[in-house]
Amino acid sequence: MQSRKLFLMTGAAATVAAFYAYGAAPVASMPQQSMTTLPNAQPGECYAKVVVPPQYSTKMVEVVAQEASVRYEPIPAEYSMTEQKVLVKDAARNIVALPAVYETVQKTVELEPARRTWLSGRSFRAEPASRTVLDAITASGIKLDEQAGGSCLSEYYLPAQYQSEPVKVLKTAAYEQIEVIPAQYDWVEEKVLVKEASKQVLEVPAVYETVSEQILVSPATTQWKQGAGAYQKLDHATGEIMCLVEVPAQYKTVTRKVLKTPATTREVEVPAEYAVQRVLKLVKPAQERRVRIEPTYHTLNKMVKVADERYLWQPDKLFTPDNARATGQSVCLSETAAKVATVEQVQVKAAATTQVVEVPAEYRTVAVRKLVKPAQSRKVEVPAVVETVAKQVKIGEQRSEWRQVLCETNTTPEVVKQLQGALNKAGFDPGPANGRVDSRTLQAVDDFQRSKGLERGGLTLSTLKALGVKI
Repeated sequence: MQSRKLFLMTGAAATVAAFYAYGAAPVASMPQQSMTTLPNAQPGECYAKVVVPPQYSTKMVEVVAQEASVRYEPIPAEYSMTEQKVLVKDAARNIVALPAVYETVQKTVELEPARRTWLSGRSFRAEPASRTVLDAITASGIKLDEQAGGSCLSEYYLPAQYQSEPVKVLKTAAYEQIEVIPAQYDWVEEKVLVKEASKQVLEVPAVYETVSEQILVSPATTQWKQGAGAYQKLDHATGEIMCLVEVPAQYKTVTRKVLKTPATTREVEVPAEYAVQRVLKLVKPAQERRVRIEPTYHTLNKMVKVADERYLWQPDKLFTPDNARATGQSVCLSETAAKVATVEQVQVKAAATTQVVEVPAEYRTVAVRKLVKPAQSRKVEVPAVVETVAKQVKIGEQRSEWRQVLCETNTTPEVVKQLQGALNKAGFDPGPANGRVDSRTLQAVDDFQRSKGLERGGLTLSTLKALGVKI
């Protein structure tokens, strides 16, 4: 099986040395789509976890500065002069217009809502924590919404736990040992046969051979190890370079004896002996007795995993387990108050109205002023006064995504020179166009990305496209 290495590149944290890869294949262009998981990259491509800034739009909001109202205009009565000597002026009623009473009040308008942001680290300049980190904290059982402002959470690593268990390995297999019981004879006074013919049983010992055997002590595993070699790093949410490597299994070689040929016996013919004297007569023939020899074992200690490694998040003030090691990654909650604006509004405190005044009749012996048309009032609508205020509305949250970037695998000094020239032309000083990536070049890239609202954390293809750099 062939394993393909996928390098995930982001940038280093401060001034870094330039990385070159002469003769590297050109970076294939791809759409800058949202990627929250690692893409299926081709050899020579590099990807970085970058920070995509939040997006805002300006919305014009109409605010009532003065409410609509009404006012009354008085229309005076009309009279005519007549020659009468008694009544000079009829009794009448005058209508007096009372204007509306207004009051000025202060009204608060929210321009930007209050925000709660989890930052990657304790610095006030830290970037917002990635959604991956916040999901990992929630999976640890911590409710982020219940944390107070200013509180911090830290990550701890709990290594895998092992315990030793004894294992018995065969050293010598069980076998049978044969003991030969010789034949028994008695002397008999005979003149012909001295010794009868018989059979003698001889022992043929067992044959053994020594074999070697490998015993598994620790099984093969895989492990993520951190790599290096990119340009720029913003915070703990960016900058990972991870490679999956294989950790081989561990074996121990032991030797043991294995029975190749079991023990046995063979019979040998013993001929009869004749004499004219005493005869040794067979009383009990030779026999064999088998004795079982029990097997022997090696006792080895084998390490067995009893608990997997895991990561734990918890508040800084809580007690941590003895075997937990801090990973150095932490998040802190920052609260930002809502941004408001205060405007003045003129409101109607008392509506306009009219008052009727009784005018008594006048009598003279001269010309009379006679009422032709009584006094009246006319209602006039006063429209509301509306002011337009600009308000910032968030239309996209800040997030972390994997984007294709330049790194030591796929760039050359010529590409870096083009980048430095484009930055200088755009008004961002990267220093001399020497084809080396230094702190001034990285700062100019970051300033350009901030000014254009581009993702930050690496030399992404969208940044190069915005600068007009072709690779």
